Amino acid sequence: MSKKAYKAELHTLQIALVESQARLIAQGRKVLILFEGRDTAGKDGSIKRVTEYMAPRHTRVISLPKPSDRELSQWYFQRYVAHLPAAGEIVIFNRSWYNRAGVEVVMGFSSLEEQSDFIRDVPAFEAMLTEAGIVPIKIWLDISKEEQARRLEARVEDPLKHFKTSPLDGEAQKRWHAYTEARDSMLLRSHSTHAPWLIVATDNKKQARLNVMRHLVERLAVRNLSVDTRAIDPDIAFMFEPEALIDGRMAR
Repeated sequence: MSKKAYKAELHTLQIALVESQARLIAQGRKVLILFEGRDTAGKDGSIKRVTEYMAPRHTRVISLPKPSDRELSQWYFQRYVAHLPAAGEIVIFNRSWYNRAGVEVVMGFSSLEEQSDFIRDVPAFEAMLTEAGIVPIKIWLDISKEEQARRLEARVEDPLKHFKTSPLDGEAQKRWHAYTEARDSMLLRSHSTHAPWLIVATDNKKQARLNVMRHLVERLAVRNLSVDTRAIDPDIAFMFEPEALIDGRMAR
């Protein structure tokens, strides 16, 4: 895709999102978007394009730091519940409660019992959210090992990406297979009809961002927009199904 074509479609999709949000605000709907994925898969870039022209008073992006000692003593979901959307709001989590099924599993930041409790409880928790009128949209951004290595190296070399670096960056490649196993288990056990996962291949950043935005427009289901948007590209983005783990559609 040329730069001109990318910018044109990005503009169209941002108009569609703005119009969708205006109607969601008027209707008092509550939308919750979870961005998850491997390190360097493009969460920040996707969120930036999605929110660029959204209403600041009705849009919140949540990226929680390491939990405090007090938060560690709470019910696991408690600190996330405080940030759930009210009527007319869109809340975006840049990483969410799924930390417990990902990095905490790989790095041993929580006990096996805590991890087991989480993966057992999360489908019921998300069912409660939908029953409360919250629309959950879960997006997993996937990336190949080779592309991740390239982006990690670029982070170190670019002074403007200083705040993107993390002490855990080196573990992303060393523990690639452990992260793959954790991802597979998480998707299999937390995908549901009321809170399904969208999988997006992100080696091509521009295509990934556009398909994320197409999916959001589809899920928000606002009719009669002033612009027409394309359907998501099934070669880039698709709803999770177990067969995807064995037929080569997800980076191993």
